[in-house]
Amino acid sequence: MALRYAARTTLRLARPALTRSYADAAPSAALNFTFTSGAGTFFDEAEVEQVNVPSTDGDFGILPSHVPVIAALKPGVVSVTQGGDVTNYFVSSGVVTVNDDSSTQVIAEEAALLEELDINAARKGLDEFTSKLASASDDVAKAEAEIGVEVYSAMVKALE
Repeated sequence: MALRYAARTTLRLARPALTRSYADAAPSAALNFTFTSGAGTFFDEAEVEQVNVPSTDGDFGILPSHVPVIAALKPGVVSVTQGGDVTNYFVSSGVVTVNDDSSTQVIAEEAALLEELDINAARKGLDEFTSKLASASDDVAKAEAEIGVEVYSAMVKALE
């Protein structure tokens, strides 16, 4: 019994502590931010104050000195604060990376300014993909319809 206790204590002391910490670089007043999609680049190493992203693990905000992270984006709104102004973009999916120097990259499959989207077109798309889902005859058609429903549902929610 004493030997087992000594072994556990020794292993705990020999292991480096796994703690969550801030980025290694000195704190900055702004993030170095890049945001791109297949349609083009919205920000290219621009200085911004904050970025909010919709992640598959939950929505989160990114500020200077954020802990490094890689996350998959789900359909939703990416909000970018620059110079005190907030600009909202809708993304269908993608990846966000926060590096140890607080630089941040968002790479979206599809992205558009939220203000450029039409809620009636989004509702029509949701209706179409809901119908396709109901009539899907194979796994591929079902998966494609589920993706369409997820994207258009998030778009309608963002525009309401």
